Amino acid sequence: HPVVVFMKGSPAQPLCGFSNAVVQILRLHGVEDYRAHDVLQDPDLRQGIKNYSNWPTIPQVYLNGEFVGGCDILLQMHQNGDLVEELKKLGIRSALLDAEKDQEKK
Repeated sequence: HPVVVFMKGSPAQPLCGFSNAVVQILRLHGVEDYRAHDVLQDPDLRQGIKNYSNWPTIPQVYLNGEFVGGCDILLQMHQNGDLVEELKKLGIRSALLDAEKDQEKK
């Protein structure tokens, strides 16, 4: 999967506000097909992913196997347009591009 999220809970039922924010940002972009790992189900995974990324918090977002950041970084990328570009590199067209076109027509 080009988009992987290590989070608390699942996309259908996030168990923390930051994990929920990541799910909502991805949903805004129309990214539905991503792999989510619930770190609450596996303490070794929870600690291991923090060690792997050298990042102390969950959620963690990976694009094409590269660690991008947590909720704050993803939100920043969403706000400044970088996320649209990064998704495009993965062959994923952001749904926000279509939403902007719809707005321009009005």
